Amino acid sequence: SQTRNYPSENQLSVYPETFGALKRSAFGSPDRRQQSVKDELRANLLTRLATRKPIFNGVIGYEETVMPQIINALLSRHNFILLGLRGQAKSRILRSLTTLLDPALPIIAGSEVNDNPFAPISKYGKNLLNEAGDDTPITWLDPDQRYVEKLATPDVTVADIIGDLDPIKAARGGHILGDELTMHYGMLPRANRGIFALNELPDLAGKVQVSLFNIMQEGDVQIKGYPVRLPLDVMLCFTANPEDYTARGKIITPLKDRIGSEVTTHYPESVELGMAITNQEAWTARGAGKVRVPDFIAEVIERVAFEARIDKRIDKRSGVSQRMPISVLENVVSNAERR
Repeated sequence: SQTRNYPSENQLSVYPETFGALKRSAFGSPDRRQQSVKDELRANLLTRLATRKPIFNGVIGYEETVMPQIINALLSRHNFILLGLRGQAKSRILRSLTTLLDPALPIIAGSEVNDNPFAPISKYGKNLLNEAGDDTPITWLDPDQRYVEKLATPDVTVADIIGDLDPIKAARGGHILGDELTMHYGMLPRANRGIFALNELPDLAGKVQVSLFNIMQEGDVQIKGYPVRLPLDVMLCFTANPEDYTARGKIITPLKDRIGSEVTTHYPESVELGMAITNQEAWTARGAGKVRVPDFIAEVIERVAFEARIDKRIDKRSGVSQRMPISVLENVVSNAERR
């Protein structure tokens, strides 16, 4: 598992709790005030590279192929997409990006879109800052709270991703329906100043992809005819099966054009690497009654997957997931326990 140096609740309590205290702290320095999430990832990645520490622990077999491309994308401050068949650690890689975020991030307390106290984007954040000034309350987010993940399906709507207007909020607050304070924010605005990962991008309906493009390109979107300005600061990451471009859906050209880097993943290139991955992921250390799996058994299991991947009877568009040898090895151990 990845080593994470997150602040504890006791440590978070010593961080500034008001805007005035925040301005006087190290977080109030000019280079920290408006640092974008992509700059933050880039700076922490450069530090990791300089110290020669592992970038993503637990990802085996990508050191010379996939990892350099991902590092280049992050250093270039690109949004990127991982293209590959199922069971190629795409989601794990995206979740590991949180280890490159700072341990804590200040936001305006109560903000649904993680407003930067020095440059709020929501009407709520701007109003609170104008009213309370230096007494504006500040809360802190750890890296896991700044990662939002969504599986794209054809029924996902613009309201799910971007947001919708809430008539109940309008009625309770006495606002007109087009007022920003009546908006119920979707997952993307709630990922502001963090990472938004969208799995199986081609499955997303075209109009939802258009709304993503508007956010990336223009920083605004229309909700039921009302233009809403949302200059979001988000690192966008996507995954897709290459076959999905023609099978279930497609990525619209303007959105694809805005994705800076495409990285293609792959299955293990050798049986030894496959065995290392399977041994790492399979649940074999079960406590009661030690079961030892001979190396030749583990190798036979792995070779089944390798032979299946080159067999003409296997649909290449589907592939043979690395989860297959993992499941088989677990069943082998279970069979030994049963006997």
